[in-house]
Amino acid sequence: MIEVAEAIKSFLPEGQQADFPVSSSEESVFVLTALQLQAIITQAVERGVVQAIQPLQDEVMQLRATVDRQAEKIAALEATLDTHADNSLIQLRLINSLREEVHQAPVSAATPAPAARETTQKTQDHITEIAHILGAKEKRLIEGQAARPYVDKLRKEGMTFSQLANVLGLTVDRIRQLSRIAATDQRFNITWHPRKKNTKIIKLRRWDALGL
Repeated sequence: MIEVAEAIKSFLPEGQQADFPVSSSEESVFVLTALQLQAIITQAVERGVVQAIQPLQDEVMQLRATVDRQAEKIAALEATLDTHADNSLIQLRLINSLREEVHQAPVSAATPAPAARETTQKTQDHITEIAHILGAKEKRLIEGQAARPYVDKLRKEGMTFSQLANVLGLTVDRIRQLSRIAATDQRFNITWHPRKKNTKIIKLRRWDALGL
């Protein structure tokens, strides 16, 4: 009976434990007031509720963390899609602009085409040299047994105007002029760099056409 009394006393608030006598007699009768009994029941219920809902609270926190991670992934994917859409739009605009420049008709039939539009032998040589530079670069990678991703990267990214200008010893403006002519050549693709914004590239349509 003493153990039972001690257990009941432990449920009471500290302020009421002193008022609750614990007798050493096995035949003791202990009396609880209504407030003491209510305090014991309330405390027992509160402990049981806390223990019952704690696993649910932990599960809710885990679910919230999972939702937050998924939201971050979705936001990153949406940003990537927006970037791809912007790049595709820029590429289409560039293609249309180049086509308009190449196929633009003279103002008058009596007015001859400007001399600058004529392709000189020197210009043709530069265009051919660009094709051979791109083809030779791939050939070196293959002969050097470079990994396939490096070859694929060259075919996808080609060379920028500034890179070609350095190799040929020309200005970037000159490469830009040559790119307008190369856009009408079936050997080339003139487009935007797949990874660098506002950077144009020249790449080959067919890498086996040069016979290197």
